[in-house]
Amino acid sequence: MNTERKDADRTDAPAASNFIRNIIDDDNRSGKWAQRVETRFPPEPNGYLHIGHAKSICLNFGVAKSYGGVCHLRFDDTNPEKEDIEYVNSIIDAVTWLGFEWKKADREYLFYASDYYDKLYEFAELLIQRGKAYVDSQSPEEMRANRGSATEAGTNSPFRDRSVDENLDLFRRMKAGEFEEGAHVLRAKIDMAS
Repeated sequence: MNTERKDADRTDAPAASNFIRNIIDDDNRSGKWAQRVETRFPPEPNGYLHIGHAKSICLNFGVAKSYGGVCHLRFDDTNPEKEDIEYVNSIIDAVTWLGFEWKKADREYLFYASDYYDKLYEFAELLIQRGKAYVDSQSPEEMRANRGSATEAGTNSPFRDRSVDENLDLFRRMKAGEFEEGAHVLRAKIDMAS
């Protein structure tokens, strides 16, 4: 695979440099990731796109294109109450209008998270089993207050140290709909001091 940038349509223009491209260039020089560049744009189809989405589209599709890679258009469609096919079609139209596509070598890189929801659930259970995630029963306000900031360390949830068995039980009951929406959430066990 050619690792040089293919700055589309302008062979005389120098390639723009930024920290993302510098990281990719370093990775390609070292042979990391087999010099394969894959990015993704994961919109939730619950409304029309705005300028921030356009920036993300241009970054993710543009970087992939300039390195001869692919960008996955992956709809984060896991909230059916707020999503609509109208927004899916609008997002597809916007990506196309901006000059990008999600096909390469007769393969389409268009995905819906709902198509592999069961696999995501399995991964969530695996994280719980490995002690990397837990069910948090704090209110949204409590979580926000304990989150911390760029200058202040956060505080661990009082539910962080539940046993694996208790977390699995709660998580499975969440999936079964036994609790009011938002009463519990699955959280990664991150370092709250960083």
